[in-house]
Amino acid sequence: MSTARSNQVSAVRRRAVIDALRRGAVPESGLDLLATGLDRFEAALDGELETVASGGSVFKAVRGEYGSGKTFFTRWLGERAKRRNFAVAEIQISETETPLHKLETVYRRLTERLHTASFPPSALRPVVDAWFYALEEDVLASGASEEDLAGEVDRLLTARLAEVSRQASSFATALRGYRTALSAGDETTAAAVLAWLGGQPHVAAAVRHAAGVRGNLDHFGALGFLQGLLTVLRDGGHPGLLVVLDEVETLQRVRSDVRDKALNALRQLIDEVHSGRFPGLYLVITGTPMFFDGRQGVQRLAPLAQRLATDFTTDPRFDNPRAVQVRLPGFTLESLTGLGITIRDLYATGADAPERIKALADDAYIADLARAVGGALGGKVGVAPRLFLKKLVGDVLDRIDQFPDFDPRVHYKLTVSGTELTEVERNLTADDIDLEV
Repeated sequence: MSTARSNQVSAVRRRAVIDALRRGAVPESGLDLLATGLDRFEAALDGELETVASGGSVFKAVRGEYGSGKTFFTRWLGERAKRRNFAVAEIQISETETPLHKLETVYRRLTERLHTASFPPSALRPVVDAWFYALEEDVLASGASEEDLAGEVDRLLTARLAEVSRQASSFATALRGYRTALSAGDETTAAAVLAWLGGQPHVAAAVRHAAGVRGNLDHFGALGFLQGLLTVLRDGGHPGLLVVLDEVETLQRVRSDVRDKALNALRQLIDEVHSGRFPGLYLVITGTPMFFDGRQGVQRLAPLAQRLATDFTTDPRFDNPRAVQVRLPGFTLESLTGLGITIRDLYATGADAPERIKALADDAYIADLARAVGGALGGKVGVAPRLFLKKLVGDVLDRIDQFPDFDPRVHYKLTVSGTELTEVERNLTADDIDLEV
């Protein structure tokens, strides 16, 4: 990032990014400030977002080793989607919390994580409220009177959800129940009906009865509810929904029967996306190369492997960003250093001692720190970004900014302890390692 661009960043965005890096986390926003090396994907992804906004649907698989930036990539894509007024949901696949073969659970997590540029998770209620407002505006614009408003809105609701109701009639029924409860001033019932609409279990039987729905959402009903949600989003001013299924490689570590069910569910989702059932959906999964190529992952189910097959035998420079599967090459010492310089410049713009920061954490020092962190992780620079940026911000830049006599080459010795490493990082280094930089 150039110094000129750094100066244009708001203090709030800068602080959010720096605070996340200090914690060793991927920032929730402001990722365009750090997006080095992703420009090669921009045109293809923006084209796919336009396809989705125009009523199409897209499936994308993102592959990369640990530390290659898969989470960063999908959140960066999410920011681009929200600039087009998309809704976004990021879901961590987990055997215990969110098993992929139970699509009703995946749908529930989707509604819990749903957010837009204006509303944080869960944005389900404001999205539904905006939809009803849009229906009322359309009805009034058509010449309906205030006295006829309720009935006309119900008729328009039925018409808009006609296709969805063929697959999941209870979706429209629950929306009517929610609106009825609101009109009666029964906030408790309205909230409970909306929870049921979001796939939440354990909604009281009396509430379900009052809304005219039965039981809990199941695997097959979840697909119909997703259709309904897409319709509500589109009519409420959100032309698309980006759903990220992160850490799908965890399927490799579950029981074989559960794994087979999950892989088949993924195959089903891909086929449904490509069939046109979900206009306005951009579905992304992330995983390691082992998941896509290994015998315990995608290759275990031949039809799924066929759908995800992509040629990666050529030079990565010629990878096709429009392909169903794209790969993130991971960091090199050079690109990691470049990212560190970008963060240094961003930090300095809002610092108390910007000139001291640029002098003491110069480009050469940042390159040495990147090399040292990579060495502490067994020489694997590709898995070092999280820890490198955490050390750079929290151990080096913060101290330079606060202590006039602190010199990182004199007073700082890099220490990487097992307690601050993730499981994957810990597996790369058996003992605490001290390295001077």
